[in-house]
Amino acid sequence: MKSLNSEISLKIANPINPTNIVPLDFNSVPTLPDSHTWTPCTSADPSFTGDDHSVPVIDLFDPNAVSLIRQACERWGAFQVTNHGVPYDHLKEVESQSRRFFALPAERKLRVVRSAESVTGYGLVPISKFFPKMMWSEGFSMTGSPEEYARQLWPHEDCRQFCSVMEMYQKEMKGLSEKLLELILRSLGVNYEDIKWANPKNGLSSYQALLQLNSYPVCPDPTRAMGLAPHTDSSLLTVLYQSCMGLQVQRKEDIGWVPVHTVDGALIVNLGDLMHIMSNGRFKSAMHRAVVNKTHHRVSVAYFCGPPKEEKISSLIQMIDDDRPRMYRGVTWKEYLEIRAAHFDKALEFIKNNNIDDA
Repeated sequence: MKSLNSEISLKIANPINPTNIVPLDFNSVPTLPDSHTWTPCTSADPSFTGDDHSVPVIDLFDPNAVSLIRQACERWGAFQVTNHGVPYDHLKEVESQSRRFFALPAERKLRVVRSAESVTGYGLVPISKFFPKMMWSEGFSMTGSPEEYARQLWPHEDCRQFCSVMEMYQKEMKGLSEKLLELILRSLGVNYEDIKWANPKNGLSSYQALLQLNSYPVCPDPTRAMGLAPHTDSSLLTVLYQSCMGLQVQRKEDIGWVPVHTVDGALIVNLGDLMHIMSNGRFKSAMHRAVVNKTHHRVSVAYFCGPPKEEKISSLIQMIDDDRPRMYRGVTWKEYLEIRAAHFDKALEFIKNNNIDDA
């Protein structure tokens, strides 16, 4: 898997100030500091009950999986999958190794702090700069093997297990992402093999991917804290494992937040902005956030899958007609991330065809 470090620059505001990069030492604060205090807004809407108001759970062995995926992508921009081929034991191993990393002393984690020019390493999520308050979370990102980082984290200990588990998981996510992309395109009526860069003969080796470990520590006042602020992902799709509930999704026709319930062995799929562009707006990128709680240390693992670095993503020709003209100009993932770094949630609007001519 190709590294994103040399391809993407996500600049953090005032990068020389380490507080813009480094998370709080959550174990050292008994009460919620003002820097992390949000207006109370973290509860999901209690009116959302029943299957009609839950992110769909789709069995990939179901003969109707393609049509179910289409419905979920149109309505939610997200769904959960079972029978996805990743053993439950492997998911728990990734969770265990993630907890092992986040349990390290703060000074040890700071050895691998993410710089302003990099997308890998330890630190705050890049979207932090767009919000006036800090989030109750910390993260660690990697592309490919984490061995270089692991040697700094555990210089006198065996780091092979951490590396092997993360490498194994990325390999599994690579295969699953390929399968999911094929099903999503089929649900749009698009022949997967007709898309040169997505052709199974090429495989996902030409794709870009990022693995992000997320930690949401126990919070002294979860009603006034935010684990991860509302946003959409920039990727084609994101595959997420969560150890317990915390992810919430905003359905496009509703204003309330819907909790994504944990289903043993299931993985969550979020559509990103690039998939929204490919579908010409038929499939929505999922607006989502993460909340925290007072009793459980929540861990999540997100695998962001994007196109090859030189590939421009634009609306598929099959998605364009007289009633629905092409909505967006073509952009590479690198270009789109640079636009997001400047315009954040206005990025899709910024590349609409009526705003900028296609390159």
